[in-house]
Amino acid sequence: MRWVSPSWNPNAYDTVAFNKLELYPAPKPNERINQQTLADIQNYMTSKAQGTLGQKYHLVSNISEAPAGSKPLIMRSAVTGVSASNEGMKWYEVVPIAAVVGATQAATGHRDQDTNLFIEAELIDAKTNQTVAKVVRKVFGSTLENESQKITGQDFKAAIDNLNVDLWAFMRTGTLA
Repeated sequence: MRWVSPSWNPNAYDTVAFNKLELYPAPKPNERINQQTLADIQNYMTSKAQGTLGQKYHLVSNISEAPAGSKPLIMRSAVTGVSASNEGMKWYEVVPIAAVVGATQAATGHRDQDTNLFIEAELIDAKTNQTVAKVVRKVFGSTLENESQKITGQDFKAAIDNLNVDLWAFMRTGTLA
């Protein structure tokens, strides 16, 4: 889901205040995803976003560091969830025998698992304090073999790279994919 102000113009800004991607609400590590994985995702996403934004804008870690006379934009972003869920039924699993096998795999924890990363971001015009864009996104990472396989930061690298391609397109053209 996304909303972009009709007045949004990526060329109206020359500075972006962005420190790091937040983990919100504060995640609680569990048997599938540990604190190191959460930190890896946070660090990788922050680094990629900074690199992407830095291609067009002067980056500062907070708005008070923006140079006098600059046209600053504030970017707030957060990972709001990391999860894995049973992979959806395949087309061939709608026949009765295959459906029973698929349901049995899900019940016993042997069904493939889709990894999911939930992200929210907001861009704010620092001069007017008006939101110019908001995005809520779910991206898919690697497929895991079963419900006991641990989720790692590596599972999301390709998805994070694709997110940054979209961020670059938005900052360059002003439109979201």
